[in-house]
Amino acid sequence: MWKLVNGKMIQTTDETRVKFRTNISQAILDQLDELSDEHDTYSNYLLENGLLNVLANGMIHYDKELRPTDRIQFKTSYDKELLESVKELAKEHKLFINDVIEYSVDHIDFTDIKTKDHKNRLES
Repeated sequence: MWKLVNGKMIQTTDETRVKFRTNISQAILDQLDELSDEHDTYSNYLLENGLLNVLANGMIHYDKELRPTDRIQFKTSYDKELLESVKELAKEHKLFINDVIEYSVDHIDFTDIKTKDHKNRLES
């Protein structure tokens, strides 16, 4: 993001975001790549949107027997508060965080997602 400081534009890091590494299904990541291209956004913005919707619902119906077998390491950044809430929800439902992240893909609201431009926004 960019900030106007003393009349100059300075690129800064969004302090509300934290880096997070987990294992996600390769098929789901491929699906997210296609969706992000189609909607001019990034995969992690799509995941955040889905996670927010799952948290708003408060319930997860996840069959542990159907866990993907094609998981690979996935590194990205998330909103710090959102990630903490996801960790709590996973713990409450006796799931792994990556289970919740993968589950959230089916709960993305494409009418309310951040675009790629969000990363380069101007904040005062």
